[in-house]
Amino acid sequence: MFGLKHFLSRPGSKLSPDVQDAVEAWRASPPPQLDDAHFHVRYVVIDIVSSGLRPDSDTLLGIAAVGVQQAGMVVPEDAFYLDFASLAGDSDAADRQLLAFLQFLAKAPLVTYHVPYVGGFLQRAYKESLGIDFQPQWVDLAWLLPSLFEEKSHTPQPLDHWLELFGLGGSSEGRRDAMDNTLLLARIFQMLLVRATGKAIDTAARLVAESQASSFLRRHH
Repeated sequence: MFGLKHFLSRPGSKLSPDVQDAVEAWRASPPPQLDDAHFHVRYVVIDIVSSGLRPDSDTLLGIAAVGVQQAGMVVPEDAFYLDFASLAGDSDAADRQLLAFLQFLAKAPLVTYHVPYVGGFLQRAYKESLGIDFQPQWVDLAWLLPSLFEEKSHTPQPLDHWLELFGLGGSSEGRRDAMDNTLLLARIFQMLLVRATGKAIDTAARLVAESQASSFLRRHH
């Protein structure tokens, strides 16, 4: 199986002119308004597949993502899956697929479980492939869930534990692929949006801020 590491880190390589133009167009595009209510914001829930847990040295093998719109609606057509093994070491194809994923995201706020892990792999991929400093607005469920659902658990837990608490399966369901995991994260996020709105965390900007605050406070106490 080829991983991203197989064809990234190409000293002196240049992007195709059309890819470079598209990257510059993405850089110039405005981000969405995050002060709107959740109903008007498109979030993107993301999971990845990797060869290990170290973003600086392990291999990114795949990316799965699904859009969440209108305060929790998951639209099947608003989904993206990238399997680097299928690219067979073609660096230009990898550039184009990463660009397509970037365009799919459209600078939306991103939702995942453990931002340092997921974000670390994506940041490295975009830096090495497209020369982009990938710094989106993140919502980290690993820290937000114990902050907003203290009656279930007031400390960070493995994802399978939360899935069991919410009646969505868990470790007993066996191994899941990245898209299955992403859809389960989206279902948890739907419930989290309802809870957040009830606590007056009713915009994307406030949710991102709450995620950052929860992560900081729990890491330092």
